[in-house]
Amino acid sequence: MTSTFDLTHLDRFAGTSTSIRRPREFAHFSYDDTHTLKPLSAESLSYYYPPVFGAPGVEEHRPDLSAGFKTFRQRDDSVDEHLDGLLDTLQAYEEALLVKMEGGEDEVVVANVRVKADVVTWRAHKLTQARSFIEENQAYKAAQRRSQNSQQPRRGEASQEMMQYWGYKFECISTLQAPWADTTRADIESRETLIVSNNPQYCFMVRTGIGATSLALAGEVDCVLGEKKERPDQPIPWIELKTSAEPGNLSNLRDAVKYERKLLRYWAQSFLLGVPKIMVGYRTPDGFLTRIAELETQRIPAQVKRGAHTWDGNLCINLTAAFLDFLTQTVVGDGVWRIRRWKNWRMIEVFKTEEVVMENILKQSFRTHREKLRELESAAALAK
Repeated sequence: MTSTFDLTHLDRFAGTSTSIRRPREFAHFSYDDTHTLKPLSAESLSYYYPPVFGAPGVEEHRPDLSAGFKTFRQRDDSVDEHLDGLLDTLQAYEEALLVKMEGGEDEVVVANVRVKADVVTWRAHKLTQARSFIEENQAYKAAQRRSQNSQQPRRGEASQEMMQYWGYKFECISTLQAPWADTTRADIESRETLIVSNNPQYCFMVRTGIGATSLALAGEVDCVLGEKKERPDQPIPWIELKTSAEPGNLSNLRDAVKYERKLLRYWAQSFLLGVPKIMVGYRTPDGFLTRIAELETQRIPAQVKRGAHTWDGNLCINLTAAFLDFLTQTVVGDGVWRIRRWKNWRMIEVFKTEEVVMENILKQSFRTHREKLRELESAAALAK
């Protein structure tokens, strides 16, 4: 049976936005230079330090974002990693709490060890179990990537692979591997010559909520400004890095709409995880960096409202809250569901599928770990 969520008459979601809980980080993990997972490790955390160009008194220089393309160390993203990184880290975090509890630390009780959320996800399209884990459909993602990369660029445009590389190159020349105080001048000035690799990643997990739905979200973040604050009550100055062609003439409606749609992607990606700033590296059509602009995530909806008003932030939040309510009511019991929206369709479908078994998504080690936690919770409840 297929359930559908209606996307017509979106004005019904307009108005004051529903409640949102501020994202709070509770765990993090890294992938190293070989893309090996390191749960609860900050090994791949990067620090923002912009490339120096266009400064007064300095010879004119525009970084070439195409430089080093032939030596790019690109991760094999045809491998379906499922939710393994997220689940391994979640398990490591909960096991560390168990150790504290068994060591007699008063603030840790068994009822608080298991991370409880209605939805656990990392940019996802596939759903398993109510109180649900969501992962992206790898086969669809791979087919979409092949389709994009097979398209011949228009005359004067770079290939899709090259434009994807520009983003990684911009990240490479805009970050340091240690805080600025611990970095040499030579390290800073040699960044344009480094071999670019997208194997290392720093990811973090947050607790948040939209409307009545609680979420545990994981996502990659590019870098931090200054140093990462360790106190959980202090917002972390994360920065997301983007590259883009110049937005064109924003007094022209077509250019304004195109730009605001891009801002929607920037805002949604950063807003959900609590990333406060986005640094956009603007480039020429052939990939030379011309300037860097700073966007404050929270102010993007107001900026769009003053412009062509292509989208509304409150409407987006309310629609998301309504869809999450629909999702948690639809997905009941064990099994695997798929979330699907065909191109240009005004509905989202949710249906149970037999194409994928739950064992392929939730690792046996994680399921065993969670069963142990539930047994401990039951024993503690009976002992009261």
